[in-house]
Amino acid sequence: MLYDYTTVTPESVGAEVEGAIARAEELLADVVTPQPARTWASTMAPLDRVAALTTIASGRGPFMARVHPDKAVRDAAQAAEERLSKWVSDLAFRRDLYTAVEEYAATEEAAALQGEDARLLDFARRDLRRAGHALSEEQRAEVQRLRTRLVELGVAFARNIDEYQDGLDLTREELDGLPEDYISRLSAGAAEGTYRVSLDYPDYYPFMDQARRADLRRQMQFKFYNQARQQNLPILEEAVRIRHRIAAIFGLPSWAQYAMEEKMAKDPAAVEQFYAGLVPPLAAKSRAELDDLAAAADGSPVEPWDFRYLHTAIRRERFGIDPNEVAAYFPLERVVAGMLDLTGEVFGLAYRGLEGVPVWHPDVTAYEIADRQTGRPLATFYVDLFPREGKFGHAAAFDLVPAHQGPDTYVLPVTAIAANFTKPTATQPSLLRHDEVVTLFHEFGHVLHNSLGHSRRARFAGFNTEWDFVEAPSQIMEHWCWTPAVLQRFARHHETGEPIPAGLVKQLAAARDLHVALLTLRQVSFGLLDMAFHGPGGEKDLFAITRETTEVAGFPHHEGTFFPAGFGHLFGYDAGYYGYLWAKVFGDDMFSRFETEGITSPVVGGEYRRKVLERGGAVDAADLLRDFLGREPNQKAFLRHLGIA
Repeated sequence: MLYDYTTVTPESVGAEVEGAIARAEELLADVVTPQPARTWASTMAPLDRVAALTTIASGRGPFMARVHPDKAVRDAAQAAEERLSKWVSDLAFRRDLYTAVEEYAATEEAAALQGEDARLLDFARRDLRRAGHALSEEQRAEVQRLRTRLVELGVAFARNIDEYQDGLDLTREELDGLPEDYISRLSAGAAEGTYRVSLDYPDYYPFMDQARRADLRRQMQFKFYNQARQQNLPILEEAVRIRHRIAAIFGLPSWAQYAMEEKMAKDPAAVEQFYAGLVPPLAAKSRAELDDLAAAADGSPVEPWDFRYLHTAIRRERFGIDPNEVAAYFPLERVVAGMLDLTGEVFGLAYRGLEGVPVWHPDVTAYEIADRQTGRPLATFYVDLFPREGKFGHAAAFDLVPAHQGPDTYVLPVTAIAANFTKPTATQPSLLRHDEVVTLFHEFGHVLHNSLGHSRRARFAGFNTEWDFVEAPSQIMEHWCWTPAVLQRFARHHETGEPIPAGLVKQLAAARDLHVALLTLRQVSFGLLDMAFHGPGGEKDLFAITRETTEVAGFPHHEGTFFPAGFGHLFGYDAGYYGYLWAKVFGDDMFSRFETEGITSPVVGGEYRRKVLERGGAVDAADLLRDFLGREPNQKAFLRHLGIA
């Protein structure tokens, strides 16, 4: 039975969370009560039930903060999310819970556990150990205090970025190069006759791409790279010190070492080796790309604020791609139908639109996923693709109900995908830019991972896997968006019905690869900065690190700026930013089997479904990869796609 989202109110979102916490507290009270003989049923099963309860509560309460049309509901859901997050975070510090789990771990039953159950016990013990329970009481108290402070700092850091307001007030003449539709949606500036160009993405990036005046691009980048600097610099410095102190209490050389215990990489040395293998060939390729930019600048020095402008100009001139022409081939309904048809064929799935499902907004639709051969239902997912006031502004997939073995029956997963594509009008369907098609396929990769990952334990359901692997199943989906034979199955002109020309798809792929080394080095530089911030040493010069790592990207540091103050990934992705490229390596490697054995091969797709998707987080990602690939994973496909094989 799907949740009735039409009944959601500001009161109900808080009640869902409080009800889940109350039920979880009842379960935990039984767990921590002294027992003469601990068993799985009395100790570990309730803990996994708590994990399921909190995820389900999040899907009914806090999730509404991202998508509900009523601001009062969103505000209440935000408060409920903070309440639930703190409660879950505090669980790891409960000494009575640690005692109960350790007592169970010492039993003969625990020693005989296998598979997911053994893994769940190991993970529970690891979580509690990482909270400091194996330390002295004084050290444990310090770890708890420091981790609580980190949560407070993270909230403040994000709030300062969200609330920061700056930009330029420009005349129409100063907006030379920007299209009329961009100018028309800018708000009025403070001075009469001016337009406000803010630091929000929809204002900033088109400005940097198309504004002809380099001096104004420089000013905008200076402001963008100094977002929340005054407020967030001391927060970031304190957070880096605290993270290092926590690692030191555990006898570790760095926060990166502490953080990576839970990740696929396991050790900072693996990430350092990963980057060491990437930077030299990328740097060599980037030199020709810098020459290309310099030629477009008529030999003038290419500054950091020139890159996007020159890149856009070269792309337009060299490939002549009109985004509107491309979008005409991607009406949203056909893209969704084509995506479901493709994945149904490749992975052996059948989809059915659900009518009359109680959803949170009329734009939302729901689908059931079933096994194509047996008809057995596997999952449900919601699709919420159009923008509205107050809605989450990006694209993401959300776990609403985790797959797990409930007390009486197996619970099937429920997932939601939220995005912000152009709404249809009375005269024209919703048309997607090609990059939006890629985004939709990417997020649907997460939906499939969560929908098909049928573990027995909620802890390992779907995309609850190592953080630095979780993007691989979404990265693999992107490849089909660049394959002419696949796109021509569903990409048809919304007026003429003609399939997208194969030549146009090849042009899109060529444009994607323009300056790919410089674009990838930029991502590498962010990862290197993150690793350096969280490497050995308690006192760090964050400005020096920023300057040094920024220059890896091929451009000099923009003096007087400190972009990390506005770089939200430094909380939540700390010592983990490398994971974006790391996961892409494995997504590319897995897709190489489709490239060699059949681009839409149901045989390869069936193996991928069974060996990767269905196992969720119940098996180490490295083992999943070896099983599916039949060998050790490597970077060959990734480097080939970058043109540096």
